[in-house]
Amino acid sequence: MKKTTFGVIVGNRGFFPDALAKEGRKDILDVLKKNGFNSVALSMQQTKYGAVETFEDAKKCAALFAEKSDKIDGVIVTLPNFGDEKGVAETIKRSGLNVPILIHAEPDAQDKMSIANRRDSFCGKISVCNNLRQAGIPYTLTNSHTVKVTSAEFKKDLDDFASVCRIVKGLKNARFGAIGARTGAFNTVRYSEKILELSGISIETIDLSEVLGRVALLADNDRGVKKKLNAIQNYIPTKSVPADKLLKMAKFGYVVDKWVRETELDGTAIQCWTALEEFFGIVPCTLMSIMSESLVPSACEVDIAGLLGMYILQLAGGMPSAILDWNNNYGSDPDKTVLFHCSNLPKSFFENSKMDYQEIIAGAVGKDNTYGTIVGRIAPGKATFCRTTTDDAAGIIGVYVGEGEFTNDKLDTFGGYGVMKIANLQELMQYVCKMGFEHHVAVSRTEKADAIAEALDNYMGWEVYRHE
Repeated sequence: MKKTTFGVIVGNRGFFPDALAKEGRKDILDVLKKNGFNSVALSMQQTKYGAVETFEDAKKCAALFAEKSDKIDGVIVTLPNFGDEKGVAETIKRSGLNVPILIHAEPDAQDKMSIANRRDSFCGKISVCNNLRQAGIPYTLTNSHTVKVTSAEFKKDLDDFASVCRIVKGLKNARFGAIGARTGAFNTVRYSEKILELSGISIETIDLSEVLGRVALLADNDRGVKKKLNAIQNYIPTKSVPADKLLKMAKFGYVVDKWVRETELDGTAIQCWTALEEFFGIVPCTLMSIMSESLVPSACEVDIAGLLGMYILQLAGGMPSAILDWNNNYGSDPDKTVLFHCSNLPKSFFENSKMDYQEIIAGAVGKDNTYGTIVGRIAPGKATFCRTTTDDAAGIIGVYVGEGEFTNDKLDTFGGYGVMKIANLQELMQYVCKMGFEHHVAVSRTEKADAIAEALDNYMGWEVYRHE
């Protein structure tokens, strides 16, 4: 993923030690560089120690940020001493930036509380936040009120804040593709395009018949089709799958890939059940798995709201995400559940996987029409789950997000599946059902629930439940 770039404001206040501002500027810029982030900051020649203290300093910093606005993903305010709260607020207001803001304060040392070394950043941070609040500017706080910029704790703060910035930036002008109509029996995947559009998320649609019409025009030896067939065979073992079914997958995948490129989409949601099986003779799961693995997520059953959850998880962690069903209890354990799909999970989710046929739908349309699933068990490990929904009656986007862990618990079943342990699972399920959320949930193999909640609640203004 593209490097995150932060605009840096170093706060200073003249009757506190200037040397602390100089030292603090060097420390924050060194830490950002060390952790793989780019930065935009005043030089030592533009203002005293490259810090912001006066109104003139604020204007210079704001002009710099405005000039580099296309590169800046978020702003970090660091307070090596008390700082000037008006200078910070003026900089942000005048820059015209509309990005997340992290407020950092450097801690005092107990043995350095004389006038020559005392910071008072603890107090200054409160004043900066007060001024931003007055101006109606949202901001993010470090987990501890004061934290050393060179510490492991701040590194975690920084990593989470970068996730917040990626989510907020990624959702601006996001574009998703709806391929086919919503499956008739699945009212659970209804969504509002208009509510999504209010948050800057656009939906492009294409009828399934148009995709299949384009597929019908392709020759078996088409160069693009052959390239796609080779990509499928290199992606997953296909030993038990008939050659004609693989060719159909390659043609369908080639058409979808071309449409995604032409319309510059960030993800897709595809009609499957049961039109593709009955009238074309494959399931699109492997093609969707390939897209999700390559960070262009794809959701089942035209579940655009589920796709949005996948995309948010991907932005947060920079890793592939999957769409799954909250499917089964796990015995009598109240904190464990079976997550399942047919499946189109990215192959990086699995211990081992292969292409096979879809056992559930095969009973209705025949085994020969259902080749193309990715089957296997999800590997153990930490995970984050997220679900978004458009609540048309309330006119809002609702979200729940939390963390769990895929376990090694014994389970003999089919499709793509795993056992997940979630603290207070029963409380979560009460919330899901009472609020009328869908049966699908997006999952990634990351730990990003806090960053997601912060981005969607504080900056996007969505209704967020953070499950603990």
